[in-house]
Amino acid sequence: MKTMAQSRKIFIITGISGAGKSQALKCFEDFGFFCIDNLPIAMLDCFTDFFTRSEHPGRMALGMDIRERKFLGGLPAILKRLKERGVDYRILFLDASDAAVIQRFSETRHRHPLGQKLDQAVREERRRLVPIKGIADKVIDTTNLTLGELKERLSETLGLTRANEMALNIVSFGYKYGLPLDADIVMDVRFLPNPNYIPRLRSLTGLDAKVRRYLLEQALTPRFLNDYFKLINNLLPHYVREGKSYLTIAVGCTGGRHRSVFITRHLAQMLRASGHSIQEFHRDINH
Repeated sequence: MKTMAQSRKIFIITGISGAGKSQALKCFEDFGFFCIDNLPIAMLDCFTDFFTRSEHPGRMALGMDIRERKFLGGLPAILKRLKERGVDYRILFLDASDAAVIQRFSETRHRHPLGQKLDQAVREERRRLVPIKGIADKVIDTTNLTLGELKERLSETLGLTRANEMALNIVSFGYKYGLPLDADIVMDVRFLPNPNYIPRLRSLTGLDAKVRRYLLEQALTPRFLNDYFKLINNLLPHYVREGKSYLTIAVGCTGGRHRSVFITRHLAQMLRASGHSIQEFHRDINH
């Protein structure tokens, strides 16, 4: 039987400055990890002890690197104690070529932690980190990786499936009240017949059975729903591959009460049935 310590996992994210540790931690956050950057080495022992004994969710990623002056000297002894206590930890080391690191520092104009001439600092840091790289469970070279590709590598390392991990928001809206500011994809459904012009339907919304029935009776509606679902479903893996963790699809009609609400509800149901995580909103349904 596993102890509480053995049932939890801690990832220590380290590596060469400028190799993408901050981006990696953001990816871990998207994967549902609790993340802390630049944790002092002196706190690692007591922090992991608290973590393994608490009710906190069992996935954590810690960013640690040469910014912590005692990192190199203190890490081996602490890792030994963690292993003796049964703490399940993994060390992920991010690396990149000297040229790539120097270019990234030059572009951001950040100061290297070692404070020397940039090319000398990069070489010195690489020399100091050789022992840490040698005990790493996984080394990822980010020299030629995009953010999406880095996320894909991290996902493979964690054993996660990528297809359905992106959080999807689908929101209906009325054009008369303006576009949603956070929309990534916008679909205008004002080409569909407007139930607002049907007196018996005017006071209802796209969530009501009578409105749904009216719209589905229009020959264009089922064909559009099928085609639009296929389009979105085929696009999602490409957004994930490019590192997108959240996507907002906005569906608009004139007033945001009938057509857009119906299409949003129907599309959300179809995507949920395909295994996607969906949040559904109707911004202007009460106008």
